[in-house]
Amino acid sequence: MRTPMHMSMGQEFVSVGVCMALNGRGDIFASYRSHAAFLAQTADTDRFFGELYGRINGIADGKGGSMHLAAPECGHILSSGVVASAIPAAVGAGYANERFNNDRIATVFFGDGALDAGVFWECINTASLFRLPILFVCEDNGFAVHTPRTERHAFNDVCDVVRKFKCAVYEDVSNDVESVYRLTLEATANARADRRPAFLNIKCYRYLEHVGINEDWMIGYRNKSELEFWLSRDSLKIQRERLLSSGLTEVQVVESESEIDRAIQLSVRNAAVAPAPTSELLYEGVFYAAH
Repeated sequence: MRTPMHMSMGQEFVSVGVCMALNGRGDIFASYRSHAAFLAQTADTDRFFGELYGRINGIADGKGGSMHLAAPECGHILSSGVVASAIPAAVGAGYANERFNNDRIATVFFGDGALDAGVFWECINTASLFRLPILFVCEDNGFAVHTPRTERHAFNDVCDVVRKFKCAVYEDVSNDVESVYRLTLEATANARADRRPAFLNIKCYRYLEHVGINEDWMIGYRNKSELEFWLSRDSLKIQRERLLSSGLTEVQVVESESEIDRAIQLSVRNAAVAPAPTSELLYEGVFYAAH
């Protein structure tokens, strides 16, 4: 695959819970760790893997790569490779939604590293001041690349700080997709009714290295025992056990998992043999001014 890979393993339940609650009535914006958000919003594995392989059947004809996934027609407006840069775009969408009174919720996903950017605080202030129905969803995995929050923040709890604004604040530490789903339903209902933004701080944990498909315990910035703790309460494990306890049989659950695996494998095979974009495509989708 011809692209940097910021994997979502360990954090995918956040996007799934939020996007399911939005139910197509929201426009989402994502960071460079965009895989989970894109798949949760679109369920489009064909164009997803096409883009990761840099092929013409990708979401951006293979020119955007892993960090720039988007499908505006499905409500995924953009993903950005620059930390915190999607946040002001979401505020703009929230302002447009308010002006058009269309009942859509602009939602932006970002990591807790984005809290270190001034534009985050400017956007929380602006959204609160203009009473914009926006969801700020922080996928709080505790690190900005390799730096823990304790070495970055002079405050103990970001939720306490955000509560100083005219902004509803929600926090989830469950690692449970259904808990996030219910929390988002409550947040969106209140955002629409009160005409004000909501900040959702969802605790999660990144299983793999910051960028890439490998582990990174040898670097020394975190301890492998942390991973073991989070794996013991993995969101997929929680949901699988819930399905079995709700009355589904092991055979039914395995068949559902197998159906998903088959669809993914087919998308990967198709992407691997699809043609690469031609040189002519370099000139499409690019703004220029003729003189």
